[in-house]
Amino acid sequence: QVELVESGGGLVQPGGSLRLSCVASGRDFRVTDMGWYRQAPGKERELVADITSSDNTNYGDTAKGRFTISRDAAKNTVYLQMNSLKPEDTAIYSCNAHITTATAYIETWGQGTLVTVSS
Repeated sequence: QVELVESGGGLVQPGGSLRLSCVASGRDFRVTDMGWYRQAPGKERELVADITSSDNTNYGDTAKGRFTISRDAAKNTVYLQMNSLKPEDTAIYSCNAHITTATAYIETWGQGTLVTVSS
C-alpha cells in the first residue's frame, strides 16, 4: 500500500506565498506522474498542476504564472510553490500520484491540506 501525505498548508495573506509538499511512502513501488488538485467550497475539484516522471509540467489556468510544480524523484516527493496568492485560491489542495507496483498500476490521493488566503 502506498500512502501520500501532504504538508505546508495554512493561513496566508493575499499576495503571500506557500509551499506545499507531498511525500509518497510504502514498499516496492515506483511513482510516475504526480500532481496537485484543489477543491474550493461549493466548487468541483480542479487541476492545479501536474508533473510527469520526465519532469514535463502542465498547469491549470488559475495556476499559470503564479504556481510552480517540481519533484524530487529520489524522495518520491512533489512540491507546489504558490506565489501571489489570492483569496480565490482558498481550497483544499490534494496530492495525486500514479503508482506502479509489481502487479498493479494505481492512482492514489492524499488526504488534502487546507490553504486559506485571507487578510
